[in-house]
Amino acid sequence: MREPSPARFDRMFQALADPYRRRFVEQLAKGPASVTELAAPADVGLPAVLKHLRILEEGGIVVSEKVGRVRTYRMQEHAFGAINGWIEQRQAEMHTAFDRLAALMAEIPEEKDH
Repeated sequence: MREPSPARFDRMFQALADPYRRRFVEQLAKGPASVTELAAPADVGLPAVLKHLRILEEGGIVVSEKVGRVRTYRMQEHAFGAINGWIEQRQAEMHTAFDRLAALMAEIPEEKDH
């Protein structure tokens, strides 16, 4: 999977920065839902829900489809692939740095108490 552009990557993280949007992601991870279904448990108005969903869609996290008067949202396939890859790369770099530190520390002779 190709890493998204820096601007798109920023939008993905910004989309997930809000607790309302994370709740929508948690709900959509269980399956598609209409705007009305997503708005029901939220304690914000429908315009705010639509704004949050638009931000998630612009961030590449969800996609929507309108059939008649009903707009349904679902998770974007592989939505978190780029984020997972970025995290795995940071973890690998961190482990490499700790391995280097451990190797250097092993080279230092221990001082003995007299």
